[in-house]
Amino acid sequence: MKYQALTDEQLVDFLKSDNQSAFEEIYHRYWYKLLGVAYHETGTREEAEELVQDLFEKLWKRRHVSIIQHLSAYLVVSIKHLATNYIKSQITHRKFQEYLIFNEIRQSYATDETVQFSDLSKAVEEAMKKLPEKSVEIFKLSRFENQSVKAIAQQLNLSEKAVEYHITKSLKVLKEQLKAYHSDN
Repeated sequence: MKYQALTDEQLVDFLKSDNQSAFEEIYHRYWYKLLGVAYHETGTREEAEELVQDLFEKLWKRRHVSIIQHLSAYLVVSIKHLATNYIKSQITHRKFQEYLIFNEIRQSYATDETVQFSDLSKAVEEAMKKLPEKSVEIFKLSRFENQSVKAIAQQLNLSEKAVEYHITKSLKVLKEQLKAYHSDN
């Protein structure tokens, strides 16, 4: 039997009867056209070929349950549908990859900040050890507890000038000791 001479409707009938030659004729008749549609949709020949292959595989597997009235239209719509799903999956995959990269960068940045803060805290502690005990106490009250010079002076029974001296001295030592952590930003 010459399958090339058969109409699409006849080929579909033979296909439903498990006729592999009818399937091969459909494949040869529409492969190139479907490749062109898929290529137009995806932009890559490799992906287009894979989608056409998937379409024909599905056509064979679903030959008994598919309702095909116009074979050409059915195949073109099917390949467009497969191409659209492929593109959506690629977009979703790319967005997911971007999310993973962004999340990794964010975690890395957060870890770097934590490490830098920890290092800075240790450096501040070490620098504070180089200060006299009274200067450390005044500096902590001023900078860590946000107390005013006047309040510190009253609390420690010192003059305001003495408190300012200790704060200035502490800042000078800390600035010198923490040069490595200074940023030009």
